[in-house]
Order: sequence, then structure tokens, then C-alpha cells
Amino acid sequence: MKPRLPRKLILPVLEMFTLGVWGIVLLKYWQSGELNLLIHPNYFGLIVVTGFALLSIAAWKMLWLIKKWRQYTSGKSGTIPTAQHLSLFPPGWSSGLLLIIAILGLTIKPKVFASDTAIQRGITESATVTRLQPQAFKPLSKPEERSLIDWARTINVYPEPDTYTGQPVKVTGFVVHPPELPSKYLLISRFVITCCAADAYPVGLPVKLNVNKDKYPADSWIEVEGQMITENLEGERQLTIEASSVKKIDEPDNPYNY
Repeated sequence: MKPRLPRKLILPVLEMFTLGVWGIVLLKYWQSGELNLLIHPNYFGLIVVTGFALLSIAAWKMLWLIKKWRQYTSGKSGTIPTAQHLSLFPPGWSSGLLLIIAILGLTIKPKVFASDTAIQRGITESATVTRLQPQAFKPLSKPEERSLIDWARTINVYPEPDTYTGQPVKVTGFVVHPPELPSKYLLISRFVITCCAADAYPVGLPVKLNVNKDKYPADSWIEVEGQMITENLEGERQLTIEASSVKKIDEPDNPYNY
């Protein structure tokens, strides 16, 4: 008859698997590039170190369990220490829930934020630019070289829209259709991550089209070329892109800015 696993070793085995799977999840996100969708690159190093640390702890725990198992099967088991944890759940439930979440993390791909999230989080010109810090601003000599984020930072430093009238612009982003904009206007937007996906916020600019905005579905990615003009939208003067060219493009591998 094969020896059965002692009940006191079941929880340590569950904890070992939980630590190991979480280490694999963190390193898998790093290797696949999906970590870009979840956290700012400044914290990648911390995530990688944590992933290897969890795997190391899991490996150490596995060796400890093997030692205890050999002692048990040879009749020299002695006493097996029981870890004491403060928990709202019965023993093993916390590790079980964390293990389930880690397995879901291995099987479910992180979702990119879309236009509905942008609208919910307040994608207006005033809200987007005031959340960008002026000290992060790096001026570019050529306006057409500015990204959408660079334009938002530029406006944050000097918000008078007439200053930029006639300047060339070429930006990429995803389409947002705010219900309050006229039929020939849309917003081109991108999300900015300052720490992690939970604090991601949208920045964007209105685009004046020559056609109905329905030609460009919400969440589709476009490249807009044109010049800057000042338009009265929703009773406010806003810097707007007067599009001379709008091209549909593929979603980039990393759709966020930092």
C-alpha cells in the first residue's frame, strides 16, 4: 500500500504550487510583452525580481517537502510544524483562491482599454492635459514630430489654442465617438500609464473630418495628418486637428504611452 500524504503537508504543498504559479505568471507576462499592458516599464525590474524570488521560494519549499516526505515514509517524520496565518478564510482557502487567480492569469490575455473606458474616465481636453505633469514635457522643434502625448503636454504648458493654428500635425491613436460631438468630429485618443493599468487615463484631441465620423468605427486605430485649428466645441474654444488625411492602421503592439 502506497503511503498517503500527511494532512499537515497538504497546505504546504498548496502554498508551494501557488508561489510557483505566481512566479511563472509574472515572468510569462514579462517574456510575452503583456506586462506593457499592466504596468509602467519603470517597474519591470521589480516584477522580474519578484517572479524569480517566488520561484526560488517555491523551489526551496519543494525541497523541504521532499525532505519531510522521506522522513515520513521512513518512519522518522517527527513533528511537522504548522504555519500560523492570520486570515479571514479557513486554512487553505487563501492559497487556493490565489492559485485560481494565477491560473486565470496564465489563460486569459490582458485586455486593452478601449473607447468606452476612455469616455468613462473623462476624455476631454481640459481633463487630459491637466493630468500631465509639465516637468515631463520635452519640446520638439518640429510640430509634425509630436506624438499625441507630446501635443497634450505642449497644450498643458501653454493652453491658448490660437498659438498652434496652422501648425502641421501627424498623430496616431484609437477612435472615440463622444455623443456630444457633431457628426463630422471624433476624438483621437491614447491611454497613458503612470504606474499601472488601474491608474491609466486617456489623452486626446478632437479631429475635424471631411466625412461622417461613422466611417471610422470606435476603437479602430487611425493615423491623422493635417493642421491645427481652433474650433468652438461644447461652448469652448478647443485646439482641433483639421484632417487632410486619415488612414486606418493596425493596433500597435504596445497601445499605451508612459
